[in-house]
Amino acid sequence: MVARRKKRYETGEASKYLSRKQALAKLQLTLKDFRRLCILKGIHPREPRSRKRAQKGNLNQIKTLFYEKDIRFLLHEPIVKKFRDFKIFLRKIKTASDKKNQESVDRLRENKPKYSLDHIVKERYPSFVDAIRDLEDCLCLVFLFSTFPSCPKSPNASVNLCRRLSIEWMHFIIEARALRKVFVSIKGIYYQVEVMGQTVTWIVPHNFAYDTSAKVDMRLLSIFTEFYTTMLGFINYRLYHNLNLKYPPVLPSGAALGDEDDEIKSERVAALNQSLARTLTGEEETVLDTILDEEQLTEAKKRADEITRLSTLFKGLKFYINREVPREALVFMIRSFGGEVSWDPIIAGSTFKEKNTSITHQICDRSKESMGELKVGRDYIQPQWVFDSINNRELLPTHKYFIGEMLPPHLSPFIADRRIGDYAPPEEVNLFQSSESTAKEDEEVDDVEMEDEEDLSEEEASDDEFDKTKSMKVEEGKSESINKDEEKKKLEDEEYRLRVMMIKNKHRGLYKSMMKSRNRRTKEANLLTKKRQEYDEKTKVSSNKKKKAP
Repeated sequence: MVARRKKRYETGEASKYLSRKQALAKLQLTLKDFRRLCILKGIHPREPRSRKRAQKGNLNQIKTLFYEKDIRFLLHEPIVKKFRDFKIFLRKIKTASDKKNQESVDRLRENKPKYSLDHIVKERYPSFVDAIRDLEDCLCLVFLFSTFPSCPKSPNASVNLCRRLSIEWMHFIIEARALRKVFVSIKGIYYQVEVMGQTVTWIVPHNFAYDTSAKVDMRLLSIFTEFYTTMLGFINYRLYHNLNLKYPPVLPSGAALGDEDDEIKSERVAALNQSLARTLTGEEETVLDTILDEEQLTEAKKRADEITRLSTLFKGLKFYINREVPREALVFMIRSFGGEVSWDPIIAGSTFKEKNTSITHQICDRSKESMGELKVGRDYIQPQWVFDSINNRELLPTHKYFIGEMLPPHLSPFIADRRIGDYAPPEEVNLFQSSESTAKEDEEVDDVEMEDEEDLSEEEASDDEFDKTKSMKVEEGKSESINKDEEKKKLEDEEYRLRVMMIKNKHRGLYKSMMKSRNRRTKEANLLTKKRQEYDEKTKVSSNKKKKAP
């Protein structure tokens, strides 16, 4: 028996891919439903190694290709049946409305087919940590959708759901004291939190009124929002139960009045200014799964002390927010670090009035003349003080942030390491130098203590030896001055020169291009440094002239 000869493009890379047209024919779906299904299941087009083989030799047009195994995976998806049921539902609605049978239309609308995305969330994220790792895009889109106006492209129910989930997420961050970094930019406010050992960063747009652009496909975004709202709902539920908080969030029985409407209660919860009701009182002790050695234990203890000190940064401080300041962002940050905050009692959620004498800081963003009479005993500061204090992990002096003062530059805390030759502002350099100097001082104190102990032991040993060798004569030697920094630099330069000599010929071109770009960055940084020095000198001269003027 002769084996059948395989034809060309039946095996190999050609058999791994399907075009979008072939996928639609195999699934028997429209392009609209296929796009929705791919977004919900997390399937996206692939780029083959050889497009000629993948497209079976046809290169007249570039096709959208998918893995054949992904399309087979979609064949068994229960949502596909729901899509077909929905088509039948629309056909029945049209028939009933054409016959002007309103009773049938109402009955059909009540039995409208619906589908659930719970099983898809579980398929895409088998473990809870996987969902936390993939939370950044989810939070960015949910917070963005919560600011949209209600329109046909962004329904009111979807906007309200995103708003509710975003408030629940912020309440969890406040209760867990998980906020680590903040930064204000033109795009919005960046937040970075630490949840279950995972770092999550997202952006919240500024609270401005705007219209939806025709260039943005809102229908496509709404599909992503449909999946992300389901995902964030599951995550919030799990995180709330980890902290023994009631879900959905409610205020304690003493915080809310019994005769309040549901709308007023939801407004008080959305104010982010009161703690939530708990299912259990008291904190559970954390148990370590693995036994750590001594070094890891000291590092973990140091890290825990640092987080505890950061989470109580604003503890004991009372803030009052003026009407012109964006309230929600500041309340979220201040309460995440243990502070108390309030605002005008006309708005729901305020806890104390402006006349309260225990207020330590009043945040305002207007001129000094329009403030009227200033109260003694509190600092009138601009909002940037809160951001900079969080990023510096200490309470900064308030005199640079008084109303009417020229604010210092707002530095990004997300720039961990710069490339060699990149420009760094003087404020950032001073900040890192101060942090390094404090660390060096601590190390020097430890070294001095160790040296003192060694000197004592050496003196004791020398006394014993002196008793034995009294007849020996010791002559005074001459000390040689050695510059340790110069010796260290010479050694580093010699090691660097040897490393350059060891570069292979095939990598030498890459090394030269790297050094060329590094030298270009250095020149640009030197130019910017020179411009900054000239600007500082001009501002210094102008300030001196203003002081001398009568």
